[in-house]
Amino acid sequence: MTLTQEETKEVQKTETAESLTTEEILLLQEMAEAGLLYGLTKSKTHPKMRPHIFATRSGVEIINLGSSIKSLSKATEFVKTVVASGKSVLLVGTSPAAKVVVKEFSAKNGVSSVSERWLGGTLTNFKAILERIKYFNKLITDRESGALNKYTKKERVLLDKKIEKMRLLFEGVSSMTELPGVVIVLDPQVNQIAVLEAKEMKIPVIGIINTDMDPGFVTYPIPGNNRLTKSVEWVLSHLEPAIKRQA
Repeated sequence: MTLTQEETKEVQKTETAESLTTEEILLLQEMAEAGLLYGLTKSKTHPKMRPHIFATRSGVEIINLGSSIKSLSKATEFVKTVVASGKSVLLVGTSPAAKVVVKEFSAKNGVSSVSERWLGGTLTNFKAILERIKYFNKLITDRESGALNKYTKKERVLLDKKIEKMRLLFEGVSSMTELPGVVIVLDPQVNQIAVLEAKEMKIPVIGIINTDMDPGFVTYPIPGNNRLTKSVEWVLSHLEPAIKRQA
């Protein structure tokens, strides 16, 4: 669904717009262009998301971007606090809309990430996961140094297959040595286990929450469309300056 020019202007005049700064109003325009204002159909709306909904158009919920901006600002400030304390950030996004964005962001900024599949116990059983990470890193180092050449060709083929299988699970977190100070989940609906593990370990979670979810599911909810790549990319780009301080 695409809003008309008049409807787009109407969305920009949200009930919270008067409390926004000039800079935030410009951000609101960017968010609208990135598609963050598009929620899901009204029948899927979670009751607790209603305060964050501006209107319904053709049966689709339109998210109040004024609310999103305020929430994003709080999340950004918290990330700055976490990074300033010396703790790391873990980025999670395995949905079709998020995984490519996560991989590129992780490679660019040296941030630990999960973009393929969340491995159960990544946070709640971190000690065991850390051992697997160390083993994966050793296999990579040994292959690059030629230390695996002592094995037969058949054994090396099997080791190569093991490395590639482990790469999907551990490459993004290969530099993790301790639990993160915050977990940013771009698709909480898809990665509910990651959120629940973070909660169990008392790790704050930032998440883009669509209209079908309880915003209270994460510590710092950012109301917005998390099913469009450009929407997810925009949110992450806005958080990037705060996150990059750890690089």
